[in-house]
Amino acid sequence: MTTTSIEIARQMAGDHNVALAKESVHALADILVGRKYKKGEMVLNEGEVCTCVRYIEKGMLRQFYFKYGKDMTEHIAYEKGEVVCLESYFRQEPTRLMIEALEPTVLWEIDKAGIDRLSIEYVDIGVLYRKILENSLIESQVKADTLRFESAHERYNKLFQLHPEILKRAPLVYIASLLQMTPETLSRVRSASLNS
Repeated sequence: MTTTSIEIARQMAGDHNVALAKESVHALADILVGRKYKKGEMVLNEGEVCTCVRYIEKGMLRQFYFKYGKDMTEHIAYEKGEVVCLESYFRQEPTRLMIEALEPTVLWEIDKAGIDRLSIEYVDIGVLYRKILENSLIESQVKADTLRFESAHERYNKLFQLHPEILKRAPLVYIASLLQMTPETLSRVRSASLNS
């Protein structure tokens, strides 16, 4: 790891516009665990319990599941993004979602028991933790609403506005799955967007 846990704690606080006191930065840094994954390596498997929030320093992760034998992409995140399987995390039960590295990835795990404890001890860490979880819930809601109410063209444009990195770096098959369209539809939508 080239970046220290203290730098990551500061970066996370900055990403969420939370001012952490010096002792809070050190307390948070103490529970962060850095991990590296190769492209294609599994970070979390189906049936495992999600015991931490994962903050991405470098690289890209995707959350996915299988439905009728098909691989369905639920979420793609990259630098400064957090990944958590919310239901498994809150209930501490096995997950149906899996997490895979789409690129060589460096991430930092924020252990649930550790952050729960620190949130009680340090008010500012509690605020940061709430913002991380709120962010994850809002992202899930935005995605659900987009799929419910927007056309293929609107879904593509929203992804382009909010997360252009995904369109640049993720394999097309996963982008199509994330947007709940076939690769053929995605190609048509992309062409129409480029020509408009």
